[in-house]
Amino acid sequence: MTKDGDPTALRRMLGDITASLGDRNTHKTLTETFTVLGMPPTDEGSKRERVERSFAQVPDSDLLQLAERFLHTQDVDASTRNQLQDALWAEASPPEIPMRTRREVARAIDSTVLVQHPPRFMKMLDRFWIINDDPFSELLSPGQGRSLRSRIERHFIRNPDWSTEELFDAVGAFEASDGRFARFIEAVVAGDVLLDESAQRLLAEMINENLRTTAIELRETGTDGGYPRLTLVLRQLAHTRSPKNVIFASPTKPDIRFRSAVDNDIEIVGGDALVYDRTVSDDGIRWRDLQSWWQETRQIPDETEAKNTLYARLRSSLPDNSPGQQNLFASYHRVLGAAVYDMPALLPEVWLHWDPKTVKQRGPQALLRFRMDFLLLLPHGPRIVLEVDGSQHYTRDHGRTPDTAKYADMVAGDRDLKLSGYEVYRFGHDELRDETSAHTLLSRLLPELFQRYGVSI
Repeated sequence: MTKDGDPTALRRMLGDITASLGDRNTHKTLTETFTVLGMPPTDEGSKRERVERSFAQVPDSDLLQLAERFLHTQDVDASTRNQLQDALWAEASPPEIPMRTRREVARAIDSTVLVQHPPRFMKMLDRFWIINDDPFSELLSPGQGRSLRSRIERHFIRNPDWSTEELFDAVGAFEASDGRFARFIEAVVAGDVLLDESAQRLLAEMINENLRTTAIELRETGTDGGYPRLTLVLRQLAHTRSPKNVIFASPTKPDIRFRSAVDNDIEIVGGDALVYDRTVSDDGIRWRDLQSWWQETRQIPDETEAKNTLYARLRSSLPDNSPGQQNLFASYHRVLGAAVYDMPALLPEVWLHWDPKTVKQRGPQALLRFRMDFLLLLPHGPRIVLEVDGSQHYTRDHGRTPDTAKYADMVAGDRDLKLSGYEVYRFGHDELRDETSAHTLLSRLLPELFQRYGVSI
């Protein structure tokens, strides 16, 4: 639940934070606040006792949701805000950004490029750091007080004798959590702070030059208000190209021809494969995208009918001799429930390589793997392959004899996939032998998998 996975620290922190609810509410408004926060209702005792009794009934599995609701519905000070944010951001498993790298990034940033619009810059700092730390002195001497806000305005904006490194040091950026530092860097180069695309790109170059020793880099992932949206993403995924055609939902080799080789315009003339030929955006392919494509291309007027017929069509493409694949597909949708509409679509039987010749005809130059069991195209580029390994992957004679050559081919194919920008996750067929075991496995795995790649459920 916290960065180290221990819910005890999170419960202790939230216990201290929610204790303030008794002081900030009447008995009547406290009941309403419990409802807003999703805390169990309690009626007896003092306000403090009611809060303690209600919080004690919140299960560990709901603590993060409580933290998020508290952050977005209650008036909190900057210190409490930061505690809640750090707890939530830690759950996304942000990549480690060492202190040395942080200092090198700060030293590389030209302060004159950083501060294009002082009011916007100060407002951005206020979102991440505690800069109003001495409000009393500000009342006595506005703009000349001892608060961090006043010192930043004096030494970094009006009479700049602080370097960017000194600014980062003053706000606490070098000791901050990885999640806070990452989001701070993204905010530093945001269009609504700089209002200048050339300045955004210049700052991103300065920062990326000093992130080379880490696993991340700033990458353009879309637009916000007409300005580039720059996001810290995993470096090994940054080179991934946008998919052009996704050929899927067919266990048999499709018969393909080019209607226009110049435009990469392909046509399926035999077999029953589906071809998703729409532009794949930075959001990847979500179920909503797949359903919209299916509904329009099949001219289905009703959304419910489109959803049901699409699900049935995908399910029918799974091989009858692989209950594991069928259970994985069904459990994926059962675990996500209605949320699947905004989640990555689980694409079955996806064709990776296509060769008009057979492996025997092609000989030593034959491609090792033609089709993937399942593919997820996630936001910002990650391509996740899910493979269900039955005994046919490493035996012959209907599972009676181990086949090291088959196993070697499988391992070599995985290497090729990874070098091409795919991440491969394998399941033993026994893990998915029935719907119950598959559901248990996916209930645990999917939150961890999506958290790993920054996809919110």
